[in-house]
Amino acid sequence: MTSQPILQATRPRLSQRVREVPPSGIRKFFDVLNSMPDVISLGVGEPDFDTPAVVVEAGIAALRAGRTHYTSNYGTIELRRALAEHIERRYGVAYDPEREIVITVGTSEALAASLAAVVDPGDEVVVAEPTYVAYTPDIVFAGGVPVFVPTRPEDGWQLDPDAVEAAITPRTRALFLGFPNNPTGAVLEPGRLRALAQIADRHDLVVISDEVYDRLVYGGHRHEAFSAMPGMRDRTILLGGFSKAYAMTGWRVGYACAPADLLDGIIKVHQYIIMSAPTIAQDAALVALAEADADVERMVAEYDRRRRMFVAGLERIGLPTAEPRGAFYAFPSIAGSGLSSDEFSERLLFEQHVAVIPGTAFGASGEGYVRASLATSYEKLEEALLRIERFLSTL
Repeated sequence: MTSQPILQATRPRLSQRVREVPPSGIRKFFDVLNSMPDVISLGVGEPDFDTPAVVVEAGIAALRAGRTHYTSNYGTIELRRALAEHIERRYGVAYDPEREIVITVGTSEALAASLAAVVDPGDEVVVAEPTYVAYTPDIVFAGGVPVFVPTRPEDGWQLDPDAVEAAITPRTRALFLGFPNNPTGAVLEPGRLRALAQIADRHDLVVISDEVYDRLVYGGHRHEAFSAMPGMRDRTILLGGFSKAYAMTGWRVGYACAPADLLDGIIKVHQYIIMSAPTIAQDAALVALAEADADVERMVAEYDRRRRMFVAGLERIGLPTAEPRGAFYAFPSIAGSGLSSDEFSERLLFEQHVAVIPGTAFGASGEGYVRASLATSYEKLEEALLRIERFLSTL
C-alpha cells in the first residue's frame, strides 16, 4: 500500500518584504517603448552623452595592462585619495582616504550598503517625497520603515524642516536626503540645509545624503554637501558617483564617505556582497577626476540649454513646472488635463509616441505630475513638446 503525501499549506517562496515592494514604475514603460517605433523617450535617467574619450582610453589601457583582478575592498587607494582631494576642494569637508571612503558598484550599491549598515528592523527613515524609485524599496529591504515628508511645487519642491521635525518619533533612526532631487530637480537652499542639520543633531539622527547629481546644478544655484554643514561630518554618510556628471552609467562606479565607525559597517556589507568595484572602472574614474572637468562643464551647459527651452515650452502649452535647479529632469503638473499621472503617461505614449514617467512612480505625492528627462537631444525635446501639445489639444 502506497502512503499518501501529507498535504501542507503552501508557504510563499519569496520574503514578505520583497513581495510587498511593487515593481519599478519606470521599468514597465521601458518594456513597452522598446517595442514601439518612433518613440521619443523622456523616461530614461541616463546621460545621452558618451563617456569622455580620455576616460574610455583609460579603461582600455587598464584592460591591456592586465588590471583585471580584485582591488582592496575599499577600492584603489589612488582613487580614494583623488576623491578625498576632490570633495575637500569642492565642498570643504575632509575625509581620510584610508578609513573613510569606499568605492562601490555605483551609488545604488552605496545606498543599499549604507542602509543595511545603520538600520535595524522597525527603524524609521524620514525621506522627502516625491522620491527616487529606489529609496523606498532599499529602506524596506534593510528592514526599515519609510516615513514620507511631502514637498510642494509652490515651495520649489524644497524640504520643509518643520515638516521633518513633525515626522520624527522615538523610532526614527535616519534622515534620508536625495538632493539635487530626482524627479523634481530641487536643490536645497542653504537655510534649509542648516535647519535640517540642527534637527539631525537634536534628535541624534544618522543622515544618508545621496548627492550623485551634485555637479548638475543650474541658473546660479549652488549645491552644498550636507556633511559640510556645521557638526554634520560625523553623523553623515555622503553618497556619490560618476554615472551622471561623467556620463559613466555603465561603468558602475560610486562611493560612500563617512566617519570610520560608520564606514566600518558599510564596508562589512560591501565586502560580503560585492568584494570590490570593477578595477578597470576605478582606473577610468581616476582619470575622470583628473582630466574630464571640461567635459563635465560642456555637458552641464547643454543640459541647462535644454532645461530652459523645455521648461518654457511646458509652461507655454499649459503644463506648469516649478524650476528644476539641478539634475536633468522636469516635473510638470498635468492636473489641468483631467487625467491621472498613469493615464496621461500611457495615453501620451500610445497616441503620440512620447514616453514620460508617471509621478506616482515616485510616491503618492507625485500624483498629478509626470517626470520628463532632459537627457535627450535638443531637437528631440522640441519635437516632444509639439507632440505633447497635440495630445493636450485632444483632451
